[in-house]
Amino acid sequence: MSGSYYIKQLKQVLGDDEGKHVGQDIKNIVILTGAGVSAESGIDTFRSAGGLWEQHKVEDVATPEAFARDPDLVLRFYDMRRERIQQVEPNAAHYALARLDAAWSGNLLLVTQNVDDLHERAGTQRLLHMHGEHLNAWCNACDARHRWRETLMDRPACPACGISGQLRPDIVWFGEMPYRMDEIYHALNQADLFVSIGTSGAVYPAAGLVREARQKGIKTLELNLEPSHGTSWFEESRHGPATLMVPAWVTEILGG
Repeated sequence: MSGSYYIKQLKQVLGDDEGKHVGQDIKNIVILTGAGVSAESGIDTFRSAGGLWEQHKVEDVATPEAFARDPDLVLRFYDMRRERIQQVEPNAAHYALARLDAAWSGNLLLVTQNVDDLHERAGTQRLLHMHGEHLNAWCNACDARHRWRETLMDRPACPACGISGQLRPDIVWFGEMPYRMDEIYHALNQADLFVSIGTSGAVYPAAGLVREARQKGIKTLELNLEPSHGTSWFEESRHGPATLMVPAWVTEILGG
């Protein structure tokens, strides 16, 4: 569907008074973000041409089996990623979503597949990391999680239990269950609008959220650089750079 259709639908919700948006059809929003939101900050995506999965095989760096087989390779890969995200800054898409979070008086949950901290640094508070965080380390010995900005390659001791060599990146690898799925589905059950931003639509269960939304009669919108694997499931898709598409949509839904 075209952008004009969605604007027309929003106008029916907002009416002539732009301030009515929280009192009409759209009160509760769930937003899913993926690598495309952070790409313009300089964070490599995984599935684009030249992306991380062309440089590294999934089975070599992003599975529990890979970590057991070659922990040095896996830790080196994530140490580099952890260092990189601390060198970049949030972009206009991150700041626009933080603006929406601050201004929206209905329920809002931003679910991100990203493991960087750019949404937090932009100011978003109603946020959930379903695939973990680069700036966390998880102890296999005592199950404690810690904020972590340094390397793991030298097998540091866990701050909680003191055992060395048991910290791993707090990242959901392929074959592992994403975090806090109960909270995500609860928010989706209450939502009036589901928006997917900058995600390939290829990784489940995140890719299945749009189908859940459509089955529940929830409005759906995709903002992505190009059509995703799940584009056909959305009522409307808008394609272009996140730093242009997201601020424009946020301004639109907030009424200016």
